Amino acid sequence: MLTENNKGLTLVEVVVTAAVSMILMGAIYMAINSAQRSSMGIERKVTAQQDVRPALELMAMEIRMASFNPTFTDTIWLDPGNCFSVSPNLTYRGIQDATPTSIIIEMDIDSTGVVGDNTNEIIRYNYDIANQRITRQTRTPTSCSSAPNQSFLGDAIGSPNPRTVLVVNDVNGDGAYTEGTDIPVFRYYDGSGALIPAASLPAAIPNIRRIEITLAVQTEDVDPNTNQRRSLIYSTSVIPRNHN
Repeated sequence: MLTENNKGLTLVEVVVTAAVSMILMGAIYMAINSAQRSSMGIERKVTAQQDVRPALELMAMEIRMASFNPTFTDTIWLDPGNCFSVSPNLTYRGIQDATPTSIIIEMDIDSTGVVGDNTNEIIRYNYDIANQRITRQTRTPTSCSSAPNQSFLGDAIGSPNPRTVLVVNDVNGDGAYTEGTDIPVFRYYDGSGALIPAASLPAAIPNIRRIEITLAVQTEDVDPNTNQRRSLIYSTSVIPRNHN
């Protein structure tokens, strides 16, 4: 028999206690879930940074070596379309093609007086808009136009290799580069610091003194907090000193 000092809980007290417990448990769950989602979002951003930064640094390092010609051989530069022949545009030196979405650079890195006898002496970087990636192609006289385009940043759609970022310099998403609207991967500047218009290229290639590289990327996976991909932009400037 219960006394006045030894009473049990009333139904109302039990219901209130259960409700408070459920609210506390819900709050704890939401806090843990939010922390996990935030952690996943940060992890995706860090992974993207780990892919983009080294890619940008390697592009800058190689483009910086454009026109390296330690033997001062006048006819060292080769035709991008036919690596067996001397370039018809020798004044272009080691930048044989330059557009907002691609660049072909040449260099004599082994100091032999010959360009192309080393697999990394003729390099083409290209923005593959359809597959939202940057490709890197190395050419030699025996594989000038047949050299494969290797995924450099962002893999091809349908590739078995997982990719962490999409290259989205094509802001319009129309599969083509539009001057003034989309973000150029490459911008070219002359000795006075003035931007060289794309319409002036390739004729103005001899005037190039600085190249700005910009990579606009999005994470392949959506951010669980916003249900959208994270957008990041990385850029750097390169001075191809040998091109003067």
